[in-house]
Amino acid sequence: MTAVLNNFLEGVLAFAEPSGWKYALMIVIGLGLIMLAIAKNTEPLLLLPIGFGCILCNIPLSHAVGADGFLKVLYDAGIATELFPVLLFIGIGAMIDFGPLFMQPVTLFFGAAAQLGIFVAMLLAVGSNFIFPEVFTMREAAAIGIIGAADGPSAIFIGQLFAPRYMGSIMVAAYSYMSLVPLIQPPVVRALTTSKERRIRMTASFEKHKIPKHVRILFPIVVTLVAGIVAPMSTSLIGALMFGNLIRECGVTEKLSQTAQNELSGLVTLLLGITIGSTMRAQDFLTPQTALIMGIGLLAFMFDTAGGVLFAKLANLFLPEDRKVNPMVGACGISAFPMSARVIQRMAQQEDPSNFILMPAIGANVAGQVGSIIAAAMILSIFG
Repeated sequence: MTAVLNNFLEGVLAFAEPSGWKYALMIVIGLGLIMLAIAKNTEPLLLLPIGFGCILCNIPLSHAVGADGFLKVLYDAGIATELFPVLLFIGIGAMIDFGPLFMQPVTLFFGAAAQLGIFVAMLLAVGSNFIFPEVFTMREAAAIGIIGAADGPSAIFIGQLFAPRYMGSIMVAAYSYMSLVPLIQPPVVRALTTSKERRIRMTASFEKHKIPKHVRILFPIVVTLVAGIVAPMSTSLIGALMFGNLIRECGVTEKLSQTAQNELSGLVTLLLGITIGSTMRAQDFLTPQTALIMGIGLLAFMFDTAGGVLFAKLANLFLPEDRKVNPMVGACGISAFPMSARVIQRMAQQEDPSNFILMPAIGANVAGQVGSIIAAAMILSIFG
């Protein structure tokens, strides 16, 4: 009983120390993330475990994050080895239908244009060194830039290699802004488009049966081979994504496909979320660098959206009248799949309740998934 009382007093006194307010603030932040997940239904699969992990690691004397704590074990096993991002990509690949991309190939370019935020974020991170001397190295700036891919697994993969001291800030920025896509994208899209443009209908057919089965099977294999030869460092990520897609499309591994989409994705997301939360330790997270990374990450997502929309507007200058693209679809070129496509479909129906652009939006969204991995491979090749 005495030992329990002593532990309780030590924990309470830790909050009374000069830096104790930081632990209290981080616990409040964790509670805020949980509230968003439950009360507002804002990406609960991510924000709830992240918020709870944040609380666990900021309880004074917490054994969960000690040398033998289970969160430290999860971090070493899944983040440090980059196992969680690879497993998650298998699940994502099993969820993706590339059919809309095949039916509207122009959306592939939206996936490239919407990676603008990566390079803007890199430049901002490098430029911040003129204000705060030597705050980020070039490799750390590259890791911060990948937040603009709107792709959590890629951010983890590169962050662990290039910026381990900022892993918590990078992961939280990437996943938080992915969760906030419904709030970030609409204002940017409305600022760059007219009401007339937002009402454009896309008449191309996106019926799945029009894509031959052999094309669907060959696509992930060919992409893996080409990407592996051109950018060998991308093989882990692109290979995992395309393997997941192959077990979906081959038609003989339905159980594996369903397992990857449901049990595997759910389990990895659960473990990944609580592990990300455990990196939000007060002494590491409440720093000027974290505020800078969060600000750069927000701008990166905004420039991603702007890049895709502006490219779609540019493409319309060269497309015939009956093939015009709704510029909002360009915003789906970010890798936040399928959240961004849902947001754009909702915006289209706010302008015209009978307008249905979900399938081309999904096409741009899956193009963004591929584009983000290619961009990550470029960064690995340049700075690796």
